[in-house]
Amino acid sequence: MKSIYKLSLVALAVVGLTACNQEQDVAPKKVELTTDAQKEAYSVGGSIGKYMSGHIKEQEELGFAVDRTMVIKGFSDGLGEEMQLTEEEMQTVLQNLDKKLNDKRLEQAEVLAAKSVEEGKKFLEENKAKEGVTTTESGLQYEVLEAGEGEKPAAEDTVEVHYRGTLIDGTEFDSSYARGETAKFPLNRVIPGWTEGVQLMPVGAKYKFVIPSELAYGERDTGTIPANSTLVFEVELVSVEKAAATAETETK
Repeated sequence: MKSIYKLSLVALAVVGLTACNQEQDVAPKKVELTTDAQKEAYSVGGSIGKYMSGHIKEQEELGFAVDRTMVIKGFSDGLGEEMQLTEEEMQTVLQNLDKKLNDKRLEQAEVLAAKSVEEGKKFLEENKAKEGVTTTESGLQYEVLEAGEGEKPAAEDTVEVHYRGTLIDGTEFDSSYARGETAKFPLNRVIPGWTEGVQLMPVGAKYKFVIPSELAYGERDTGTIPANSTLVFEVELVSVEKAAATAETETK
């Protein structure tokens, strides 16, 4: 029986448990949790319910209705080992449900990706017409917010930066300022828009970059960054550590 219960917890998560109580007319009675055994049992049920409640929201957002009464009935029957479907029948139902949800997720992702392409093109067109914005041959756009007087890095160098990254609607997805510490990395190991753009900056400068999706993450959806997203970064170049080969050449 363990195999079907494991599958059920993964697939039935889409229909939730905790949210069922929200539709009851009578508020659930608060239980007393005085012993370790009570707290343990409550925690088991609570963790399952909380996990599943997140998925019921996703399923409904994908356009699939949830029969909460049947969720409760199935859960109760499972605890009492009085299931009205066989393990094989439930496996088939749950696998089909997973497929329907995955197909819907892919469908929505394709729609969002296409929308991101069009919105990105429009944003880039409007931004390049602004005073102070320069567009490079690759399509990268940059604006000097604060001039610097230090050296400029090469692609092989390691740079130390402060930065803030947002989508074109202003949604922040990353920020070294928010973390309270600078970031340090080899410049040739980040997205192409960064590798190209930061090489234009002298130490001490602060630039704003608008990076087309093809110079960012392209069709890849990172979770916080949807596929085909044009990205906006404000970058402050704090220091440059020359690559070993470059440093040796300069000393000769």
